Amino acid sequence: ANAPFAEQTIVHSGNQSMPLEYNNAVGKSEATLTLASNRDWTVKGVDTLTIWFRGEPANSAKNLYVALNGSAVVNHDNPDAAQRAAWTEWNIDLQAFTDQGVNLSNVSSITLGLSSVTGGAGMMYFDDIRLYAP
Repeated sequence: ANAPFAEQTIVHSGNQSMPLEYNNAVGKSEATLTLASNRDWTVKGVDTLTIWFRGEPANSAKNLYVALNGSAVVNHDNPDAAQRAAWTEWNIDLQAFTDQGVNLSNVSSITLGLSSVTGGAGMMYFDDIRLYAP
């Protein structure tokens, strides 16, 4: 937790990734970015949100999820995702958020989180969060 508050060794591409140290003693851990610009996720026909992540084998199994606008949640389908020590690409069809009522032309926030009913702590890394057209 020292400046520059980014991981500069464990990266998928570029110069840094986002570390997320979590402790789910209270049930969930989240990191949220409120979007001040680039809120229209329909530009150029984008239809996929891609997130690269990696965890650590010592992490306990957690539910990895992404949420838009604070309410529409898509869960990763692998309950052991937090234990993956290799960079893993997660492609999410934006229709999954539209089906939950998200107006993709006005996305106000994106949240990455881990939840558990049994607690646990660990470290996750996120990189290359991008939107893609078909």
